[in-house]
Amino acid sequence: MTTPEGIRLNKYLASCGLGSRRSCDVLVQSGEVTINGESCLNPGQRILPGDFVRVGGKRIEPLEIQSIVFHKPPGFVCTRKDENNRPTIYNLIPPRYHHLAHVGRLDLDSEGLLILSNDGELTQALTHPSHRVHKVYQVTTENAFENSILSQLEKGVFTEVGKARAVSVKRISPRRLEMVLDTGLKRQIRYMLQAVGHRVKRLVRLRVGDLTLGTLKPGKWRFLEKTERDALLAVVNSPKKGKF
Repeated sequence: MTTPEGIRLNKYLASCGLGSRRSCDVLVQSGEVTINGESCLNPGQRILPGDFVRVGGKRIEPLEIQSIVFHKPPGFVCTRKDENNRPTIYNLIPPRYHHLAHVGRLDLDSEGLLILSNDGELTQALTHPSHRVHKVYQVTTENAFENSILSQLEKGVFTEVGKARAVSVKRISPRRLEMVLDTGLKRQIRYMLQAVGHRVKRLVRLRVGDLTLGTLKPGKWRFLEKTERDALLAVVNSPKKGKF
C-alpha cells in the first residue's frame, strides 16, 4: 500500500476502513493515533514502508479494497440488522462481503443500483453533499400526470424534508418519468411527487455518475471494475461535478 515516499496518514487510515479522509483527520487530531510508538496529530504525516500505525493501541493495516455493484430489490432495507426484523440487503449478499458498507441508500420500497464498499475515498466522493453527483431514477406513478408537473419538479417544491428540486425531469409515458437528482434527501422523490399531487408506485435507480445498473438482475451483484471506479472519481473531480 505504501510507496517509498509514503502516503498521507489520513489516506492510510481510510484504506484501513476507518472512514473518509475527513473523518480520519478528526481521528488523528483526537490523539488516538501513534506511529512507531509516537503520538501523531498531523493527518498529513507520511507513512513509510515498515511503519507501525496503531489506533487506540491496536495495530491497523490496509484492507483489501472491495466494492460491489448490487441491484437492490424492493422489500429490503439498507442496514445490517433491522430493529423491526425486516429483510435486509445483507441477506442477499455472501457473508464474506458483509463488512462492506452501502454507499448511500434506497428505502424499503425502492429498487435499483446500490454500491457497497470499504473504499473510503470512493465513499467520500459519492456521498459528500458538495460533490452533487447526479443520480438517475425511473419513477412510475399510480395515476397519469400532466406535463405541468415536470417544470414544477425542476423549479423545486416544498416537502416534509425541506425544499427539493430535480436537476431534470423527462416524461417517458403517461405514468412514467425519468428524474435526475444531485441531492439525497430522505425519501426525496416520493415527497416531491406527493407535493405535486401524485404517489409513487415504483422507483428504480438506474445510474450513479457514469455507472449504470445495466442488465444486473434484482438481488444480484458483481464486482465494481477498476475502470468504473476511476470513472466515478473522475466525474466527481471534473468541473461538471457528476453531470453526464
